[in-house]
Amino acid sequence: MLKVTLSGDRIHIGERFSVSFQRTLRIPNDGIYPLPPGLGAFPIQRVADYLDRVPPHWREQGGYFIPMYQREALWLGFDGASFKPNAVKIAIGKINAISGEALDETLHTDPQNYIVCPDQPWLDGINAGDNFIRQFVAMPLGQAYTVEAQVTGTEEFGGIQILVYEPKPGRFPDQPPQTRGFSSFELPPPAAPMEMGLGAGGKMQQKIYPDSYGLDVWDTENYGSVFVHIVNSEQYRELTNLEPPPTPITAQVYAQYKLPWFALYDEAQGDLPAADKLSKIKPIQDQDNQSVDIAESQIEKLHHPHA
Repeated sequence: MLKVTLSGDRIHIGERFSVSFQRTLRIPNDGIYPLPPGLGAFPIQRVADYLDRVPPHWREQGGYFIPMYQREALWLGFDGASFKPNAVKIAIGKINAISGEALDETLHTDPQNYIVCPDQPWLDGINAGDNFIRQFVAMPLGQAYTVEAQVTGTEEFGGIQILVYEPKPGRFPDQPPQTRGFSSFELPPPAAPMEMGLGAGGKMQQKIYPDSYGLDVWDTENYGSVFVHIVNSEQYRELTNLEPPPTPITAQVYAQYKLPWFALYDEAQGDLPAADKLSKIKPIQDQDNQSVDIAESQIEKLHHPHA
C-alpha cells in the first residue's frame, strides 16, 4: 500500500502524487461556464488528531476532513511527476465521479473509471460528457441532494474518496530524465453539526482525458487510498476550536467586478463520454442561483503543458 501523508494543504499518496482541495465560486445552473477562479485551499485536518471528538465511524475510516459551507463549491488540484504518472480514482459518497459506478479497487477502460495524473490537472465535478462537468457542491447528508443519494437512493458515506495506483515496474523511469531535470506537473490554479456530501452544480467547460497509456500499464495491487470527510463550518469549530475560512463571494459579485475566469487550451486532448448514471443527476437549485454574464475579455487562456 502506498503511504498517505499530509503536508500543509496537500494530501500526498505515494512518492509523487498529491491533491489539494480548492475553494471556488459556485456557478449557476443556466448554461456552460468557463473555469471559475481558485480562492485558496481548504484547510485539511487529520482525523487521528481528534479521535476523542469525531464520530465513531470516522475512527474506523481514518483519513482527513475539510470544512465547507453548505452550497459552497470546490475543485481538486492534482500534482504529479510527468516522467512517471499515476492512475487515480475519485469518488464522492463512494460513487465514482468519472463512471458513476460504485467505488471499488479495480480499474476499467470500458467505460474508463479513472484519470491519469499527469495529464489531468484538476477535476471540478462529475463527468457529464461533451467536454463539460457538473460542479462539486457541498450539501448536507440526509436531504437527498447529493450524487450518492441520486445514484443509490441512500446517503451513507458522504465525503470524498481517492485511490492512487502506481504503474507496473519498468513501464516508466524511476528517476526523472537527467537531461531535463525534475519538474513536477502542476498547472497553476485558475488564479488564484452535520456531515456533508457533494451534489451536482452547474455545467463547466472541462474535459476528462482518456488514458493514453492503456490499462495494462497500471499495477492494481500497488495503490494507496484516503477518505476525506466534509463537515460544515459549525462542526469544524466544535471539532478543532479553529475558525473555518470565510464564505467566498458569489459568482454574481465576482463577475460584476470583471475579475478573470479561465479557459484551458487542450484541444489535442480527448474527452471521455458521458457516464450514463452521472448524466442523469439532477443539479442543485436555489433562489440565489442567478445567471452570470461573463465578457470574453474576462476569460484568460491557460496553456496545457502537453498541448
